[in-house]
Amino acid sequence: MKNALVCGSGGFIGGHLVKKLRGEGYQVRGVDIKRHEWSPDAADEFMLLDLRIEENCRKALTLDGKTFDEVYQLAADMGGMGFIHSAETEIMHNSALINIYMTDLAARMGVPRYFFSSSVCVYRDMKPGEPEMTEEGAIPAHPDNEYGWEKLYSERVALAYERRYGMQVRIARFQNCYGPEGTWVGGREKAPAAMCRKIAEVEDGGTIEVWGDGSAIRSYTYVSDMIEGIYMLMHSDLHGAVNIGCPQYVSVDELVHTVARVAGKRISIKHVPGPVGVQSRNFSNDRIYSLGWRAKVYLEDGIKQTYPWIELQVKAVK
Repeated sequence: MKNALVCGSGGFIGGHLVKKLRGEGYQVRGVDIKRHEWSPDAADEFMLLDLRIEENCRKALTLDGKTFDEVYQLAADMGGMGFIHSAETEIMHNSALINIYMTDLAARMGVPRYFFSSSVCVYRDMKPGEPEMTEEGAIPAHPDNEYGWEKLYSERVALAYERRYGMQVRIARFQNCYGPEGTWVGGREKAPAAMCRKIAEVEDGGTIEVWGDGSAIRSYTYVSDMIEGIYMLMHSDLHGAVNIGCPQYVSVDELVHTVARVAGKRISIKHVPGPVGVQSRNFSNDRIYSLGWRAKVYLEDGIKQTYPWIELQVKAVK
């Protein structure tokens, strides 16, 4: 039986990853600064640790005199666009500390396989319809936010330790991920969850506010597809960064209309000032496709699985 450590197991993607690994027969230790709100007992063992502290990273990686077969590093201080633009110093400070300590200790303690969760936020602003950018296009670098800069730096830390210590590093650049059991309120939620919440809260025929003019283009990846991509990448021979994302591009307004259609509501949109981020990111998935991975859940089907769950949460707090 393989042993895996999932850092960030109290988060959305980390929580789903724990379940995937358990299903594949792994013995899983989860570590986070908080327990998972909806699946607190998914891991075989959970350690409540602040990974910004070096000694806590050592505790997380220590396994009865043995070494974890695989370490998945998803712990980060992050959220949706509102959080990314309002918490620049927290993102740069907290996430960098976690990645510096975890990567260094994992390599020095002999972890053979190490996964790092990066983001397509490392790419520059693009115009809709521009040719898709490959992973190499992130350099020369020009991310539009500090979250992207921190991810790019931490990628390079991981690759440097791979060169020095021989630890097999796998890096995934995530596109916007959504699905049940994700943050849906409080300021850290991503756009799909935010739109599901707003539409669940409003009466039929009502109006919701949307930041910007609604024309920004995004790709949204359903969580089961993302988890499968992580698992396939971790067990592949692909070195360097790998994009994982659904190839379906939609505008923010199209996202809203999709959620409204699934909810069975007529919705009006009021565009208001707010952080929007880039106009578009068009990126190539050819590297992850080379492993046989394909997105199976496109936006409307994913919202059909996400909206009812968020609607239940909204009703529960009324």
